[in-house]
Amino acid sequence: MKANEFDNKFDTGEDITGMLDLNKAKRIKQSPKRINLDMPQWMIEKLDNEASRLGVTRQSVIKIWLAEKLEALGI
Repeated sequence: MKANEFDNKFDTGEDITGMLDLNKAKRIKQSPKRINLDMPQWMIEKLDNEASRLGVTRQSVIKIWLAEKLEALGI
């Protein structure tokens, strides 16, 4: 199949997953990097409360909020 045929199938919403080798798929810029973050106790308590309310980890709340903010800024 030529690339333009593949592109047309994708553009029209056709299911192309059968044409892909997903074992070789990679998500670029997705490898985790560890950071340390110091913050006041009150912030940690509020993060923990929100994490508990959502049923996720504190780290997940931080990542979600940071991603939302960066996206809103267009970064």
